[in-house]
Amino acid sequence: MWDEQAARIEAALRPSGPPPRPSPRGQLFDITFALVLAGASIDYAYDVPVDQDGADPVPLVVVALAAATALALRRRYPLTVLWAVLLLTLPVVGALPRVTYYDCVIAAYSATAYSPYRVQTLGTVGLLGLLAWRFTRDGMPTVPQHYVGSLVLALVVLAGLALRLWRSRAEQGQQRLAAAERERAEALRRAVESERARIARELHDVVTHNVSVMVIQAGAARRVIDSAPEQAREAMRAVEGAGRTAMTELRHVMGLLAAAGDDAALAPQPGLEQLEALVGRVRETGMPVAFSVTGRPRPVPAGEALAAYRVVQEALTNAVKHASGASAAVRLHYGDDELRVEVTDDGGRATGAGGSGRGLLGLRERLAVYGGTLRSGPQLTGDGYRVDAVIPLGMP
Repeated sequence: MWDEQAARIEAALRPSGPPPRPSPRGQLFDITFALVLAGASIDYAYDVPVDQDGADPVPLVVVALAAATALALRRRYPLTVLWAVLLLTLPVVGALPRVTYYDCVIAAYSATAYSPYRVQTLGTVGLLGLLAWRFTRDGMPTVPQHYVGSLVLALVVLAGLALRLWRSRAEQGQQRLAAAERERAEALRRAVESERARIARELHDVVTHNVSVMVIQAGAARRVIDSAPEQAREAMRAVEGAGRTAMTELRHVMGLLAAAGDDAALAPQPGLEQLEALVGRVRETGMPVAFSVTGRPRPVPAGEALAAYRVVQEALTNAVKHASGASAAVRLHYGDDELRVEVTDDGGRATGAGGSGRGLLGLRERLAVYGGTLRSGPQLTGDGYRVDAVIPLGMP
């Protein structure tokens, strides 16, 4: 039992963190502040009449100078400075508490704010509070009148410097945030370009050779189709073989580019007719999804239909991944000259970290091919997210 108590006491007396390490600017401020306070304390000590409670200016000057200059180390050794100021205060506290009173206040604040020795600091500050209560019952030490003007000026200057420092740090924070946003946008742009280059290399390697063979063989067949039909048939069989090889290798490349486990990677490209099936698959995950169509439905070109499908797919995928427990709504509107796709969710519970944003960036580029636009972001009223795509169409 005693061992446990001793261990608890030892743990309480240990520092709660590393020793403070003030910056060079902070050290310079502490030294300057201590020198100014030392000058004021010495001036006050000399102004005290020699016959006032037997006060002698020389000891008072020594005490005032030592207590004030100790504050130059108030952030590097906060508890030690508090103890030093307290010991220097004891000889004069009964007669002239004002000589070191302000030094004690500053040292107590510094120890409370910076010292990792919390228990020792609280005990010392408590003792200092008892001394202040005991020796200031007849009145708190006041600032001499001839110091008031200088003190007010100093406070105004310090307030101005603090405001300037705050503004400078706020501007630096905004600049760092803007730089981070620019770096993120640049990283996304590089990722898109890298993905495009990779897909282009894959398709070039697969298509170029076989298409070149097909072109050459087709040209040869055209030239001998009348004079040498058998040679023309051989050339056409070579064209057919090259085409089949190209299709096989293209399927292989598409399988590499598709996400793992995507069984529909080689199926025909989906369109607006498959939206209900897509919504049904999302509902099977447990997320309620409402689906509505407004306007006068009409045939939509395959490219624009695929783009609309991908918008709904990406938005619902993000809702399932990042808004657990949410409900979503998909709205498809046929306008006179545009197709509008809107996907919203009501927020749910945020799960995990936010995505990289590459999916939405890819959608914007896909829609830009057809002159469309994509807007995404939090809903203006309430919780949740909204994705709104507009795809231009021909006149009905």
